[in-house]
Amino acid sequence: MAQYIISLIITCIVALIMIAIGISQIKSQDPVGFYTGQQPPKREQLTNVRQWNKKHGMMWIIWGIAIICTYFIGIFAQDSLYCAIAMAVVIFCGLILMIWYHSRLKKSFTNKN
Repeated sequence: MAQYIISLIITCIVALIMIAIGISQIKSQDPVGFYTGQQPPKREQLTNVRQWNKKHGMMWIIWGIAIICTYFIGIFAQDSLYCAIAMAVVIFCGLILMIWYHSRLKKSFTNKN
Protein backbone atom coordinates (compact mmCIF):
# COMPACT_ATOMS: atom_id res chain seq x y z
CA MET A 1 0.00 0.00 0.00
CA ALA A 2 2.85 2.39 0.81
CA GLN A 3 4.27 1.96 -2.70
CA TYR A 4 0.99 3.17 -4.20
CA ILE A 5 0.90 6.23 -1.97
CA ILE A 6 4.52 7.13 -2.71
CA SER A 7 4.10 6.62 -6.45
CA LEU A 8 0.85 8.64 -6.41
CA ILE A 9 2.56 11.53 -4.63
CA ILE A 10 5.49 11.52 -7.07
CA THR A 11 3.19 11.25 -10.09
CA CYS A 12 0.98 14.09 -8.85
CA ILE A 13 3.95 16.35 -8.15
CA VAL A 14 5.32 15.80 -11.66
CA ALA A 15 1.91 16.23 -13.29
CA LEU A 16 1.10 19.34 -11.25
CA ILE A 17 4.40 20.91 -12.31
CA MET A 18 3.41 20.34 -15.95
CA ILE A 19 -0.05 21.78 -15.34
CA ALA A 20 1.42 24.79 -13.50
CA ILE A 21 3.76 25.47 -16.43
CA GLY A 22 0.73 25.37 -18.73
CA ILE A 23 -1.32 27.74 -16.59
CA SER A 24 1.55 30.21 -16.29
CA GLN A 25 2.04 30.12 -20.06
CA ILE A 26 -1.65 30.75 -20.73
CA LYS A 27 -1.64 33.73 -18.33
CA SER A 28 1.61 35.19 -19.68
CA GLN A 29 1.38 38.52 -21.51
CA ASP A 30 4.75 38.00 -23.22
CA PRO A 31 5.48 35.24 -25.73
CA VAL A 32 6.45 31.99 -24.04
CA GLY A 33 9.19 29.58 -25.01
CA PHE A 34 9.19 25.83 -25.13
CA TYR A 35 12.77 24.62 -24.82
CA THR A 36 14.73 25.54 -21.73
CA GLY A 37 17.70 27.05 -23.54
CA GLN A 38 15.68 28.60 -26.36
CA GLN A 39 14.68 32.24 -26.30
CA PRO A 40 10.96 32.75 -26.96
CA PRO A 41 10.08 34.62 -30.12
CA LYS A 42 9.69 38.38 -29.87
CA ARG A 43 6.19 39.79 -29.84
CA GLU A 44 6.63 41.31 -33.31
CA GLN A 45 7.67 37.94 -34.73
CA LEU A 46 4.29 36.36 -33.87
CA THR A 47 0.93 36.88 -35.54
CA ASN A 48 -1.02 36.29 -32.31
CA VAL A 49 0.80 36.20 -28.96
CA ARG A 50 -2.29 35.29 -26.95
CA GLN A 51 -3.10 32.23 -29.07
CA TRP A 52 0.60 31.24 -29.16
CA ASN A 53 0.69 31.24 -25.35
CA LYS A 54 -2.69 29.52 -25.03
CA LYS A 55 -1.78 26.66 -27.36
CA HIS A 56 1.59 26.13 -25.68
CA GLY A 57 -0.02 26.24 -22.24
CA MET A 58 -2.75 23.78 -23.20
CA MET A 59 -0.09 21.43 -24.53
CA TRP A 60 1.56 21.32 -21.06
CA ILE A 61 -1.77 20.97 -19.24
CA ILE A 62 -2.87 18.06 -21.44
CA TRP A 63 0.48 16.34 -20.85
CA GLY A 64 0.06 16.71 -17.07
CA ILE A 65 -3.48 15.34 -17.18
CA ALA A 66 -2.33 12.43 -19.38
CA ILE A 67 0.31 11.54 -16.78
CA ILE A 68 -2.28 11.46 -13.98
CA CYS A 69 -4.78 9.47 -16.07
CA THR A 70 -2.12 6.94 -17.05
CA TYR A 71 -1.22 6.43 -13.42
CA PHE A 72 -4.82 5.65 -12.46
CA ILE A 73 -5.31 3.35 -15.43
CA GLY A 74 -2.25 1.42 -14.30
CA ILE A 75 -3.51 1.23 -10.72
CA PHE A 76 -6.89 -0.08 -11.83
CA ALA A 77 -5.15 -2.64 -14.01
CA GLN A 78 -3.40 -3.90 -10.84
CA ASP A 79 -0.18 -4.46 -12.74
CA SER A 80 2.91 -2.42 -11.87
CA LEU A 81 4.70 -3.47 -15.06
CA TYR A 82 1.78 -2.31 -17.18
CA CYS A 83 1.69 0.95 -15.24
CA ALA A 84 5.43 1.54 -15.72
CA ILE A 85 5.28 0.79 -19.45
CA ALA A 86 2.20 2.97 -19.95
CA MET A 87 3.80 5.84 -18.00
CA ALA A 88 7.02 5.60 -20.03
CA VAL A 89 5.03 5.66 -23.27
CA VAL A 90 2.99 8.69 -22.16
CA ILE A 91 6.07 10.59 -21.01
CA PHE A 92 8.32 9.89 -24.00
CA CYS A 93 5.66 9.94 -26.71
CA GLY A 94 4.14 13.03 -25.09
CA LEU A 95 7.47 14.79 -25.21
CA ILE A 96 7.98 13.87 -28.87
CA LEU A 97 4.45 15.04 -29.71
CA MET A 98 5.04 18.30 -27.86
CA ILE A 99 8.25 18.97 -29.81
CA TRP A 100 6.42 18.25 -33.07
CA TYR A 101 3.47 20.45 -32.07
CA HIS A 102 5.78 23.30 -31.04
CA SER A 103 7.47 23.27 -34.45
CA ARG A 104 4.04 23.25 -36.09
CA LEU A 105 2.95 26.22 -33.96
CA LYS A 106 6.16 28.01 -34.89
CA LYS A 107 5.28 27.67 -38.57
CA SER A 108 1.68 28.78 -37.98
CA PHE A 109 2.29 31.79 -35.72
CA THR A 110 5.57 33.18 -37.01
CA ASN A 111 5.36 36.16 -39.34
CA LYS A 112 6.37 35.25 -42.86
CA ASN A 113 8.28 38.57 -43.29
